[in-house]
Amino acid sequence: MAADAIANNALVAPSTQQDDKNNSRHKDDSIFTASSVAEIRARLSQLGEQEAAVSARLDALVASQRDLSRQLTRLDVARAHLGTQAIAARSISNDVLSSAASTAGRISGAVKRLDREQGAVKATLEVVEQVAELKACVLGVHGSMGAAQDWETAASYLHRASMLPDQVIDGAFAEDMVPTAEIPDPPRQTLNEAAESLCGLFLREFDKAARDADGARVTRFFKLFPLIGRSSQGLDAYGRYVCTGVATRARNNLNASQNRESVAMFYATALTKLFEQIAQIVDGHEPLVERHYGVGMMDKVMERLQAEADMQGGIILDTWSDERHVARKLTEVKSYAFSFLLQTFLPPQRSTFNRSNSPAGRTSSDHLSEDESVDMKEIDALLAEIAMMLSRWALYTRFIAAKIHYTELDAAKDTLTMPHLLSNSLLYKKITDLLIHPYYVMSTFFFRRSVEKAFQMDESPTGLSLSANKPLTANPPFITSAVDDVMYIVNQVIQRTLATSQRSVVANVIPAVGRVLSGDFFGMIQRKMRDESYPKAAIQGSLPPEGLILSFLILVNNLDVSTDYLRRIVNTNLGKQANTSVSSDATSRPTISDLFPFGHDAVFVENALTSMLNGFESKTEDLIIEAIEVLLKQVMRPRLRPVLIETFRDVDYMPEDSHGEEEAAEDEDAVAQRFERGWMAFTLPLKRILTEKNYDRLVTATTSYLGKALEKRIWSYYGRVNGLGAVRMERDISGIVNAAVRGGRYGLRDTFTRCIEMTLILNMEDDEWEELVRNPVQEEGVVWHLDASERQRTRGIMNDGA
Repeated sequence: MAADAIANNALVAPSTQQDDKNNSRHKDDSIFTASSVAEIRARLSQLGEQEAAVSARLDALVASQRDLSRQLTRLDVARAHLGTQAIAARSISNDVLSSAASTAGRISGAVKRLDREQGAVKATLEVVEQVAELKACVLGVHGSMGAAQDWETAASYLHRASMLPDQVIDGAFAEDMVPTAEIPDPPRQTLNEAAESLCGLFLREFDKAARDADGARVTRFFKLFPLIGRSSQGLDAYGRYVCTGVATRARNNLNASQNRESVAMFYATALTKLFEQIAQIVDGHEPLVERHYGVGMMDKVMERLQAEADMQGGIILDTWSDERHVARKLTEVKSYAFSFLLQTFLPPQRSTFNRSNSPAGRTSSDHLSEDESVDMKEIDALLAEIAMMLSRWALYTRFIAAKIHYTELDAAKDTLTMPHLLSNSLLYKKITDLLIHPYYVMSTFFFRRSVEKAFQMDESPTGLSLSANKPLTANPPFITSAVDDVMYIVNQVIQRTLATSQRSVVANVIPAVGRVLSGDFFGMIQRKMRDESYPKAAIQGSLPPEGLILSFLILVNNLDVSTDYLRRIVNTNLGKQANTSVSSDATSRPTISDLFPFGHDAVFVENALTSMLNGFESKTEDLIIEAIEVLLKQVMRPRLRPVLIETFRDVDYMPEDSHGEEEAAEDEDAVAQRFERGWMAFTLPLKRILTEKNYDRLVTATTSYLGKALEKRIWSYYGRVNGLGAVRMERDISGIVNAAVRGGRYGLRDTFTRCIEMTLILNMEDDEWEELVRNPVQEEGVVWHLDASERQRTRGIMNDGA
C-alpha cells in the first residue's frame, strides 16, 4: 500500500504542481488586469488561500518522507531475495524438468497414435461385423426363399439388412466379400430383388386370403410388408381389403329390403351401418397398424376408407333422394302459398272482395285443396330421417376427429376441428346439397304450416265468465289451443334441429323459427286483439261486452304463456332448466357442448337460441304492455269510477264536534268496506282469468290510476275538512289502500305514497306543521314525494274556521 501511495504521489504531484503554476500564472496575470482596488484585494485573497493549501500539502509530504524511506528499504531487501529464488527456479527447470517434459510429449504422441490405430481397428472390425451380418442376411434371404419358403424368416432377414448403414451395403468391401457362386450379384441388387419378389408374393397371398376371407392369413401377410420396406404397398393392399368389405356390406344393406320406399328410416339405417362399420374397422385395426407400421399410419387407411365412404354414402343419399322424391317435395313446399295466414293479415275491408288469384278471394274448397297439396306426415317423416342421417354423420365426424386428434387438433386451444379429410370429402358435399339444404327448407315450411294449421283449428276455452258467482269449468291457464299446439311443434323442431349437430342447420332453422314466431304467430294474436276481440263498448259510456273482454284476456294470456313456454323450451335445451316432468330424460340429454364439439359451435348455438328467445320476448312484452293499457282504459277505469263514487257517497269530512265521534263510531269502516266490495267485484273475475304475471301488470297499472284518482279526490275536499274529518279521511284512505293491495305485491303501496303523505299533513298538529315548514328534512330522514308548494296546498285543505 505504501508503494501504491508513492506511485500515486509520483503520478499526481507533477500534474498538481503544473496546475498550481498555471493557476498562479493566471492569477498573477489577472492581478495586472484588475481595474479596481477591490478586485486587486480579491485576487490577493485568492492567492493567499492557494499559498496556504500548497504549504499544507508540502508539510504533509515532508512528514511522510520517513515512512516512505522505510518502505523503500524493505522493497530493496525483498527484491534481493526474489532474485535468488528466480535463479534457483531457472536452474531446476533447465536441469530436471526439461527431460521430463520431452519424455511426456513423446508418450502423449504415442498414446494418440495408439488411440487412432485402435479406433481404426474398431471401425474396421465394425465394418467387418456389418459385412458379415449383411452376408448372413443375404444368404438367409436366399435360403429362406428357396425350397424352405419361410417367408417370415426371409422378411426378418431383409429387415435386419435394412438396419445396416447404406455405405456398408454399397461399399466396395461388401461387394467383394458378400457375393458367392450361388449369389454373384452385389448385395444391394440381391436385397432389392428379394424385396420386390417378396412384395409381389405377399400381395398375391394377401389378395388370395382376402378373397377366401381368411382373417388369420390376411393378418399374417399384412404384418410382413413393413419388414421388407414396403409399408406403402401393405397399407394400400389393406385399404383395398377393408374397402372391399365396406362396399360389400353397404350393397347388402342397401338391397336388404325389396320395398325400401315404405320402410321408415331405411336409408338412415343404411347410412348408420356404413358409418358404424368404418368406425369398427378404425377402432379395431388401429392397434395392429400402429404396432407394425408406426404411430399415425392409420391415417392413410382412413383416407382410403373415407374415399369408399364417399362412394357408398353418395349412393345411399342419391338413392334416398330419388326414391323419396325429395326434389318434387321441395318444389311443392316452395310453392305453398299459406293463403290462410296471408288472408288474415289483410285489412278487414279487403276480405270482402272475391277476386281470383288473391288470398282473400279463395273459397273454403280452395283452402282444402291447398292444404292437401302437401302431405305434412310425409314432410315430418322426411325431416326425421334427415335429422337421423345428419346426427349419424355428426357422430362419425367426431369419431374421426378424435382418432386424428394429435395430427389436426390445435393443442393450444384444446378444441376439436373438422378434419380436412372430412371437410373436403365428396360425401360432405353430398350431405350439404341433399340433406342440409332440404332440411332447412322443409323444416321452415313444416313449422310455418303447423302454425297456420294450429290457428285454423284454434279453439278458445269454454265455461269462462266474469261473474264471480259462476264457477270456471276449464283449467288454467286459460289460453287457446293454438298456443299448446305451436309450442309443442317449436320444441319438436328445436330438439330435432339440435340433434343434427350441424352448425349450418342451426344457423338457418333457429332464426327461421324466430321469424315465424315473431311474424306469423305473434301477428295472428295481435290481429285478433286489434280486429276481433278489442274490448270496445258498443254504446258510449257503457262497458264492453263480456265476450269481447274474455276473448281479449285469453289473447293476452296467449302472449304471456307462449313466452313462458318458449323460455322453458330454450333453457331446457341449453341445460339451464331441468325437465321436472321427465327427470331421467333431462339428466340423460346431451349438452350443447356434446352435440357441437367443434371450435366455438356450442357458443354459436347458445347465442342463436338466446337471440330467438329475446326477440320474441321483446315483442310480446311490448304488446302485453299495450294490451294492459287497453284493459285499463276500456275495462278498469269505467268500472273503477262508479266504485269510487259509491265509496265516498254521503261522506262528510266536516262533522260537528258534538256528534262527530258518534258518526265515526257508526261508520268507522263504511268507506273501506264499500270500496273493497266494489274493488273485489271487478278485480276477482279478472284475477281468475288472467295469468299471474298479467294480473300483476294489470293491478299495478290500475292501482297507479287509483292512486291518482284518490289524490284528486282529496284535492276536491278543499276547504271542507276539519280536524275530525282529517282523522276520518286518513282512516278511509288507509282502508282503501289496504283493500287495493291485499293479496298483491308489497310494492303496490308505493303508488299511494302521495295520498298517504297528504293525510299525514292534514293530521299534523300546528307545532309539527311549523317544524316541517322550518325544517323540511326530518331527523328521521323522511323523503317527501310532495314538494313544498304541494305540502302547503295540502295543508290549506283544512278549514280552520270550522
